[in-house]
Amino acid sequence: MKIFLSFLQSPVKHPVPAYDFWEFYIKNGIQEAGHTYGECPDVDWALGLVQQTSESYQQWKEQAWSKTIDWLKKHPADMFLSYLYPAMVDEGAIAQIKKMGIPCVNFFCDNVREFQKAPVEFGVFDLNWVPEYKAVKLYQKAGYPCINLPMPIWIDLKLRMVQEENNNQVTFIGSKDIQRQLFFEDVAAKKPALPLAIYGSGWSADAGGEVAASEGYTTAKKVAYQYKFLKDHGVRPYLRKLSQRKITTAITAALKLKIQGTISFEAYNDLTAKSLITVGVNRYPSFNYPLAKPNTYSRLRDIEAPMLGACYLTEWTEGLDELYSVGVDIETYVDADSFIEKVSILTADANKRKMLRVNGQKKALQNHGIPQSLTRIIKRLS
Repeated sequence: MKIFLSFLQSPVKHPVPAYDFWEFYIKNGIQEAGHTYGECPDVDWALGLVQQTSESYQQWKEQAWSKTIDWLKKHPADMFLSYLYPAMVDEGAIAQIKKMGIPCVNFFCDNVREFQKAPVEFGVFDLNWVPEYKAVKLYQKAGYPCINLPMPIWIDLKLRMVQEENNNQVTFIGSKDIQRQLFFEDVAAKKPALPLAIYGSGWSADAGGEVAASEGYTTAKKVAYQYKFLKDHGVRPYLRKLSQRKITTAITAALKLKIQGTISFEAYNDLTAKSLITVGVNRYPSFNYPLAKPNTYSRLRDIEAPMLGACYLTEWTEGLDELYSVGVDIETYVDADSFIEKVSILTADANKRKMLRVNGQKKALQNHGIPQSLTRIIKRLS
C-alpha cells in the first residue's frame, strides 16, 4: 500500500515545540509495516503550526492544498494519512481527494486537552485516529468515524531489548508544567530521600510569578484574547484562569535538588531503558478543571517507555487497562502517596522490575506499534 503523508513534515526547523519527531516515527513505522509512503516535496506542513498573520496563513493553506491535489493527480495513493489541526484542514480539498478514491485518515493527539467537542473540520475524514480513550466519546457524540489506537511510536530495532539497570534512580523526563511541578513538589515534600531525577526543558528556568507580556501584546489584543477564551471555554474556566494568575510557580529547594537539566536524544533512550524506575505523568494543565483535581489522559510515553524496556510506573487514567495488564506489564499510581508506595515496592523487588521490563516491552511492541495500527486502519476502511 502507498500512503500519502501530511504529517507535519518540514524542510526547516520552526520555532514550534515538539513536532518534528512525528515525521520520523510515522515514516519508519510505515516502512516496517511493509508499505511505502509518498509526500509532496514542495509543501511545508509544519508551517501550519507557526503563528502568523491571517493573510499569510491563508496563503500557506491555499498553496499547500493546491500543490497536494496536483501531486496526487500525478502520483496516486491508496491512503491519505495526516496529522492536521482543525485550522489546517481544507474540507474542499479533502473532498477532492476522496473523489479520487483515496480514503482520508487524520491522526490527532491532545484531543482531551484541546477540545470540549470534536472539531467540525474533522467530520470530513473517512476515519479519525484517536489515541486518547477518553476522547472517543467526543467523536462518537459528533457522529464522526473514529478508531481508538495507540500513539504512533517507532523505536530503532537496536533498542528493542531489555537492558540492564545502570543507575538507582527514579527518572522522569519531560518539560515543566504547573501540574507536573505540583505533583513532584508533593512527592519531594513527603519523601525527600526518594532518588527522583527530573530531566527536561523549563525546570531550571525558575523566575516564578507572572510571565511578562510579549512585545506587541496591546490592550486591544489582550481584550480580544480574553473575549475569545471566555467564548470558547465558558465562565467557570475563565474564572479559574483569573484566580491562577497570581499563583507563585517558584520551585522549592527540595525539588530543585531533583532537577538535572535537559538531555540528548541518546541520553533520553538510555535513561528511559536503564533507570531503576521510569515515570510517566498523565495529568495536564487545563482551566477546565480545578488546579487540585486535574484531568488525565494516556500520553505518548505510555507507549514509548515500555517499548524501550523500561520498568514503567505511570499515572493511572482510563484506557490504560485496555493497553496493558496493570501490575504485570506496567505499574500505576493515582497520587503522590501511592506513587511513593509503588516506588518503594518496586525498589525492593528486582524480580518484579525485570518482569515489568520484559512484559511491558513485549506487549507494546507486539500490540501497540505503527504496523499493528495501520493493519487495523486498513481493515476498518475495507
